[in-house]
Amino acid sequence: MQKYDINKYSVETILSWVKNKEVVIPEIQRPFVWKAKQVRDLIDSLYKGYPTGYLIVSRSHDVKLKDGSLSKGQRILIDGQQRVTALMTSILGITVLDEEYKERVIKIAYNPFAKEDEEIFDVQDQSHIRSKKWIEDISIFFKSDFDSFEFIEKYCEENHEITKREMNQKIQSILAIKQKDLGVIELSAELDIDTVTDVFIRINSKGTVLSQADFAMSKIAADSKFGGNNLRKAIDYFCHIAIEPSFYHKLKEADPEFLSSDFGKEMTWLKDDNSSIYDPSYEDMLRVSFIHMFSRGKLKDLVSLLSGRDFLTRDYKEEIAEDSFNKLSTGIKHFMRQYYFEQFILAIKSAGFVSSKLISSQNALDFAYVVYLKLVMSNEVDKNEIKRYVAKWFTMSILTGRYSASPESKMDLDIRNINEKGVVKYLKEIENAELSDAFWSFGLVQKLDSPVPTAPALSAFFASQIVSNSKGLFSASSYVRDLYGVSDVHHIFPKAYLQKVGGLDNKSIYNQVANYTFLDTPVNIQIGEKSPNVYFKTAYESAINNQTVYGVPMTKEELDKNLEDNCIPLDIVNWDYNDYIEKFLPERRKLMAQRIKEYYNKL
Repeated sequence: MQKYDINKYSVETILSWVKNKEVVIPEIQRPFVWKAKQVRDLIDSLYKGYPTGYLIVSRSHDVKLKDGSLSKGQRILIDGQQRVTALMTSILGITVLDEEYKERVIKIAYNPFAKEDEEIFDVQDQSHIRSKKWIEDISIFFKSDFDSFEFIEKYCEENHEITKREMNQKIQSILAIKQKDLGVIELSAELDIDTVTDVFIRINSKGTVLSQADFAMSKIAADSKFGGNNLRKAIDYFCHIAIEPSFYHKLKEADPEFLSSDFGKEMTWLKDDNSSIYDPSYEDMLRVSFIHMFSRGKLKDLVSLLSGRDFLTRDYKEEIAEDSFNKLSTGIKHFMRQYYFEQFILAIKSAGFVSSKLISSQNALDFAYVVYLKLVMSNEVDKNEIKRYVAKWFTMSILTGRYSASPESKMDLDIRNINEKGVVKYLKEIENAELSDAFWSFGLVQKLDSPVPTAPALSAFFASQIVSNSKGLFSASSYVRDLYGVSDVHHIFPKAYLQKVGGLDNKSIYNQVANYTFLDTPVNIQIGEKSPNVYFKTAYESAINNQTVYGVPMTKEELDKNLEDNCIPLDIVNWDYNDYIEKFLPERRKLMAQRIKEYYNKL
C-alpha cells in the first residue's frame, strides 16, 4: 500500500484551504514560536524560489458509521503549522498568538532598491515606517482592494530613481509569491492510526519532535461531529486565560456563544485568578483529563480512542469515538472546575510549594492533580484528608524524581495500580520501596550534592522551611516563605571568599546547593567576603553580649535555633575555607536531608 503521495500546491491554494477549513490547523497545537526574522527568511526564500521544506497532512481516520459507510475526515496539518501561520500573518495580515499568548501581526517590509549585498525584506520597525524607500508592509499588495495604479503613482512621486514600469515589475514579483509551490506530503487515508501516529512523532519541526498531545489536539480540532470544535476551544481558551486573564474580556466580544456554553461557564472564574503555580499547557490538560477518566497513562491511546479504535478487534467504530469524546469532555470540565482546581493548588501550597519556581517537575504536578481528582471521585478517604494525600504524593514524586524518566510509562503504571489498590495503599507501597532509611540517609544526601539551583532536593528543603515557618538566617522577622522569590539565595561560605582566599574557581564547587540559604540582603552586604569563622563568631559574640546580631535583637538561644532552622552546623564558628569541602558540605547535606525527612513524615 502506498503510504503517502507527494504533491505541489501554490501558496494561494494552501491559504485558501485554511480559510475554507479544508485543512485544519489546530491553533492550540503549539503557539506561534517562530522569531520574526524566520518569517522574513521564509518570505525571502519564496521570493527567490528557494525550497522551504514539505508540509505534511493526514486525513482524520475513517470511522465506521451506523449505516455501514465510512466517514471522510478533513486534512490535518501535522507538520508545517509554523510556516503556514507565518504566511497567514505576513501575507494576509492575520493576528497570531505568540508563546506568551500575546496577539501580534508580523509585518514584513520590502526594499525595491535593494542591491545584491542588501536585504530585500526586513521585519518592520520604525525606520521602515519613516522611510520613503521601504514599503513598510507587503500584506498591502495582497489585499482585495489594492490599487496598483494609485500605489505606483504615489511611490514614484516620492522616489524618482525608479520608473513606473520598474515598480510594477517589482510588485508583480511580490504578488508571484502566492503562485510559488509548496511541497505537500499527503498521508494515505488508509493508514491505520498507529502508523499515522508513528509518522507524526518522527517528524521534526524546528528541531522539536511533535508530541502525542499535538496529534491529539489535531484529532480534536478536526472533529465536527462529537463536539471537537468546542472542546478544542475549551482547552485553548483555558490555557490562554490562565496565562493572560485579560484575554477573557476579549473573548466576550470574540466568542460570546462559547462563553455561554457549559465549557465557557466552567472557566469564568479564571479571569480573576492571579495564581501562577499551575498555568497548564494543552498537554497538561489533556494528560490529567485523560488519565483520570480513562485510567490509562499514554496519550497515544487517547489518539486511538478519539479515532474510534477498538483495542480488542483493532477495528474503528463510531460509538467508541463518540464515547471517547464524551469522556474526555467530562475530564476537561473536571480539570477546569474552580473548586477542584483551587483545592488542588491549596494542597500543593500546604506542602510548602508556594511558588512555581519551587516546582521542578510539571509531570509531577500533573499526576498530583490526577490523584486529587481520583480521590474526589471516590470515597476512598475522608474529604478532609484528600489534600494531605495529594501533598504527600506530590512531594514523594519530587523527591524521587518519579516522572523525570519515561514519565508516560510511569504514569500508566501508577494509574493502573491506583485503580487496583487505591491511592493510600499504593502510596504506602511506594514509600516502603523508595523512601527507605537508605534513601533518607544516603540517597537524598547524594541528591543534595549538586550545583544546580533548581535541584528538586533543594526545592523540597525550602518547602520544608516554609511549612515549619523557618526564618531566614540571622533574622527575627523575615520568614523563608516571604523571602522566597523576593530575595536571592546567598552563599553561606561567600563565593568571593572561596574564590579569592580559598582559590576555588570551580562553579560546581562554590555553587553547591548545600552552600545556599536565605537571608536579608542588608545582612548579606554586611557579611561581604568574610570567612564563616569570622562572621558567625561575631554573631555569637553579639548575642552573648546582648547586642544586636547584624542589626537584629537575638539571644544566644535564639541564634542557636536560627542556625538549626537553617540546618547550619554549630561548628561553623570554627570553620574556614579549609573545612568547606571536607566538613561543611557533607555535614549540612545530612542536616538538610534529616529536615526533609521530618517534614515529609509530618505531611
